[in-house]
Amino acid sequence: MADLRIYNVVILGLGFLFIFTAFTTCGNIEQTIVKSLDNDTFTGSGYHSLGIIYGIFSFSNLLAPTVVAIIGPQFTMFFSGILYSGYVAVFITPSTWSFYFTSVLIGIGAAMLWTAQGHFLVENSDASTINRNTGMFWALLQCSMLFGNLYIYFDWNGRRIISDRSRKTIFIGLLVTSVLGTLSFLALRKTLPPEEEMLNEEEGQPLLSSRMMLCVVIVGLELSFYSGVYGTCIGATTEFGAAAKGLIGISGIVVGIGEIVGGGVFGLVCKNNRFRRTSVVFLGMVVHFVAFYLIYLNIPDDAPVLSVSYLFPSISIALLCSFLLGLGDSCFNTQLYSILGRVYAEQSAPAFAIFKFIQSIFAAVAFFYSGYLLLTWQLLIMVILGFTGTLCFFMVERIQNFSVDLQQEY
Repeated sequence: MADLRIYNVVILGLGFLFIFTAFTTCGNIEQTIVKSLDNDTFTGSGYHSLGIIYGIFSFSNLLAPTVVAIIGPQFTMFFSGILYSGYVAVFITPSTWSFYFTSVLIGIGAAMLWTAQGHFLVENSDASTINRNTGMFWALLQCSMLFGNLYIYFDWNGRRIISDRSRKTIFIGLLVTSVLGTLSFLALRKTLPPEEEMLNEEEGQPLLSSRMMLCVVIVGLELSFYSGVYGTCIGATTEFGAAAKGLIGISGIVVGIGEIVGGGVFGLVCKNNRFRRTSVVFLGMVVHFVAFYLIYLNIPDDAPVLSVSYLFPSISIALLCSFLLGLGDSCFNTQLYSILGRVYAEQSAPAFAIFKFIQSIFAAVAFFYSGYLLLTWQLLIMVILGFTGTLCFFMVERIQNFSVDLQQEY
């Protein structure tokens, strides 16, 4: 039975790897693609599309647990994968109406996909394996940052404008990759519920309190920043010269390396205890703050809107920041996934739906303001909310520890 659960976690991770190789690469380059289109009738915005996706995503989470309960997590993920593939296919022959229509569809699909994923991961874990399985899944998922972005670097390096032929080639490849990931969900196998009990639900109530949700907010803002905004900032930095567009792909790869390192170290190596949990979250905050400060110094302030930084822009510093963004993001995500999986084993679908609801609604807000706010203000927002969210995480941990100690005394 244990081998079957590991098999399911690996297949789950591989399915997400293929689907998000397509979608993450797409999100990372779509604003650049839109600007390069030789099509006077296309008026779409990559930032607005991503904002719609995460806005619909957030509210669709309210219905996602019901859908997962009715048709099961396996087929929910399969049908959601079809919607992801449809969004990628739009870029082969783009039009404004299909671009925004599939943005709505993929927002619905994303809510179903992630709620089903959390439910299925918990079904195949117990209290002793949830951290290992979370780390294994997270590392496989974040490998999706490598392959598509590596192709982008070699194909786009030295280009200032992306041709129609190059666009079609990359998106046909991404479509095939997404379809393979979708089909892999059909290889998942059903398992019996784990015999070892997780924590009881009463013990975990503070995790989804208003304090805990502030920690999820920074995850949503960070998601929008590293997946759509930061790559565009690098590509719009004229001081990087002809290499700027190719650096979008390299930046995505380095973010992925940071995510994989974090998933491996904090998910697979760290034991499941509260001291390490708070330490990892604190490390994530510090890593993010270092990255934000270096970005503030290194990248022009108007880069996300158009394309004079305090330092002469350095490619090395820009890529270091990409790594730190990925590492810091994995610090938060691995611990949040592990907590929800352990505490809400019996109510995993609603718990993950609420988590994704908060995350995606703030990602949507961030995508909408990214095209209008200067980089300095975006970084300041993330610093303030990042500090507040981490502080609230510590407060929740202290309350929960006190509650557990009282239960043990009685």
